[in-house]
Amino acid sequence: MTRRINKVAVLGSGVMGSGIACHFANIGLEVLLVDIVPRELNDMEKKKGLTLNDKSVRNRIVNDALTAALKSKPSPIYKQSFASRITTGNFDDDLPKIKDFDWVIEVVVERLDIKQAVFENVEKFRKKGSLITTNTSGISIEAMTEGRSEDFQKHFCGTHFFNPPRYLQLFEIIPSTKTAPEVINFLGEYAGKFLGKTTVHAKDTPAFIANRVGTFSIMELFNNVKELGLTIPEIDKLTGPVIGRAKSATFRTADVVGLDTLVHVADNIRETTKDESKDVFKIPDYLQKMLDNKWLGSKTQQGFFKKVVEDGKKKFLTLDFNTMEYVETPRPNFPVFEKTKGIDDLRERMRILMADKGKAGDFYRASFYSLFQFVSNRIPEISDELYKVDDGLNAGFGWKLGPFQTWDAIGVESTVKAMESAGKKAANWVYDMLKAGATSFYKVENGKKMFYNVPTKSYLEIPGQDEILSLEVLRETNIIWKNTDTTIVDLGDGVLNIEFHTKMNTIGAGVLEGLNKAIDLAEADYKALVISNDGEHFSAGANVGMIFMLAVEQEWEELNFAVQMFQKTTMRLRYSSIPVIAAPHGMALGGGCEVCLHSDKVIAHAETYMGLVEFGVGLIPGGGGTKEFALRLSDELKDGDIRTNAFTNRFLTIGQAKVSTSAYEAFDLGFLRHGVDEVIVSRAHQLAYAKKVALNMAEKGYSKPAPRNDIKILGREALGLVYVGADGMALGNYMSEHDKLIAEKLGTVIAGGDISQNLTEVSEQYLLDIERKTFVELCMQKKTLERMQSLITKGQILRN
Repeated sequence: MTRRINKVAVLGSGVMGSGIACHFANIGLEVLLVDIVPRELNDMEKKKGLTLNDKSVRNRIVNDALTAALKSKPSPIYKQSFASRITTGNFDDDLPKIKDFDWVIEVVVERLDIKQAVFENVEKFRKKGSLITTNTSGISIEAMTEGRSEDFQKHFCGTHFFNPPRYLQLFEIIPSTKTAPEVINFLGEYAGKFLGKTTVHAKDTPAFIANRVGTFSIMELFNNVKELGLTIPEIDKLTGPVIGRAKSATFRTADVVGLDTLVHVADNIRETTKDESKDVFKIPDYLQKMLDNKWLGSKTQQGFFKKVVEDGKKKFLTLDFNTMEYVETPRPNFPVFEKTKGIDDLRERMRILMADKGKAGDFYRASFYSLFQFVSNRIPEISDELYKVDDGLNAGFGWKLGPFQTWDAIGVESTVKAMESAGKKAANWVYDMLKAGATSFYKVENGKKMFYNVPTKSYLEIPGQDEILSLEVLRETNIIWKNTDTTIVDLGDGVLNIEFHTKMNTIGAGVLEGLNKAIDLAEADYKALVISNDGEHFSAGANVGMIFMLAVEQEWEELNFAVQMFQKTTMRLRYSSIPVIAAPHGMALGGGCEVCLHSDKVIAHAETYMGLVEFGVGLIPGGGGTKEFALRLSDELKDGDIRTNAFTNRFLTIGQAKVSTSAYEAFDLGFLRHGVDEVIVSRAHQLAYAKKVALNMAEKGYSKPAPRNDIKILGREALGLVYVGADGMALGNYMSEHDKLIAEKLGTVIAGGDISQNLTEVSEQYLLDIERKTFVELCMQKKTLERMQSLITKGQILRN
């Protein structure tokens, strides 16, 4: 029988419980969120004369928790209106409702006795065959099932979300010995396709996979930090984006998570394991003193970092491990970073960092050799398959390269020898692997990614690849054309894909060349084109540095030509003879947004942050974005509409540089079109689905659109509104004179110019011409150049 999930009950409304409830609401499910009944009234309830029997009192804990979650940043919900899908309640009054629910998830406090008591009550009301899971981060799954019925045990397992549930992709599935295989398989498929998660099947071992390895990495550093002779800022510099990890790196992450939370996990691992690394999880003296002093991190305003205000300026001090005082430390400086500057390939960067002869290299070799030894010794304890370890760290801790992936990048055989010399010998199975002639943990074979399977001593295909497309794999065999900024690959079945690979996937001459080449190739010999990439972001927009350089040198004709080339390229996307599908994710800003606006259809990942943000650097969208907003405004207008209201919405979206916080918000802001564009929650399935959509459009008969000459513009009717509004804002000191100038020029383009007759019909080319003219004129402004320079040199938006 096909299992379907329509209703989910979440038991426990803490940070995790509320976050999980929000994410199920994100995908359209009906959610019940419950928590305990308060034991006493608070002051406000006493003032109102309420009693413990009033519903508002009985649901106070759950309601307060959900309200706090919905107000938190970043938001746990794709769109605030989605919160209406969540109903709140309490254990005493509302637990019987779970008889109608398909999946019940327990997210209460991490105590086995309390969880067992909850499950005893759940069993009284759940319907037979419904899923029961726990979000525990480390308590034995087997122990939780004691005393439960056979049906309960068959449908019970661990489903460990990582915090925050919306954003972190890991979903660990931990079965007991009694969990039915079909339940495990269902949850794996459901979490991947519906929740957008990377599913990792873990064994019922302490802390499972990701927390076991991630906590080891942190605690190994904590226990050796004094010997390393490095400061906190230096270590965070070494363990952040340069090695493909989060900006918060090690110590800032620890402060955010909370030192008490980290220590709780470490203590649990130390107390429940007996392996060679047990001592790594001991709490060092300085860390114990921090716990005693309640220096727990962000929650207590000081941990490894402490924010102070001196002479009216904020600054961060860091803890000196020797004196246990907070001090200012100089900016970290490692010569090896000069060698890695400009190297975007993380694997190549890792080889350079590991080979460094200075302090940075010493640090990397010590920490990675320990990590490699640890993970090799955990196979098969925590997982039989090594790829699950990498998946766990990729998705749960945000490591772009997991331990085995990093080991592959720097060379397995040479590293094993170096580890042995350093007293960090790898597990015996690694030596056996090398002896058998297998020199890497991963390889690509026949278009599939393979991993070395320790039990069988052979390479096996990583499961789940049939439903997804991997550009990393396709690049091995299917490259059709490339330049320095783009690569065009054959996705099969007559569909091409073009990916950008510039810094932040910004759009310059090389990307424009690639887009035009992709259209040429697709129109000649293929059926459709998809625009997607596997970078962190789809595109952060046009190359501001190139625009700034042309403007500073006053190369106005060349700048005009560059903008015109961008416009012609986006118009080719709109008017090619093949369907063009954009598949954005992450940031799709400025020019990246304009590429989407001109595609036939957008298949946006749910975590797409879309916006036309040029106003912040003193410009307007110049790649057809402003024109497109005028066109969409025209198409939206209906008889009887208050036209200036519709105009104002479009104008403010660009004028205030609004960016959607999800793909769903992008519909409200007018970047995506209802009934045309779509959202997909699974990043892994996005490219395959975009290809499928492109093929469907081609196979049912695609004809390129006719050029638009019927765009109704508002002219002076809208311009009067712009000028009056801008004057008022400037007089009230809400905007600078330069902001006022940009606003007036933006309004002129969206209004279609200073035309007296309302609803005059114009062509797209007419609007593109005034858009380009305005863009170049703004580049001539000194204050615009100052704004661009600030963004390029400081990474900051200047308001002047």
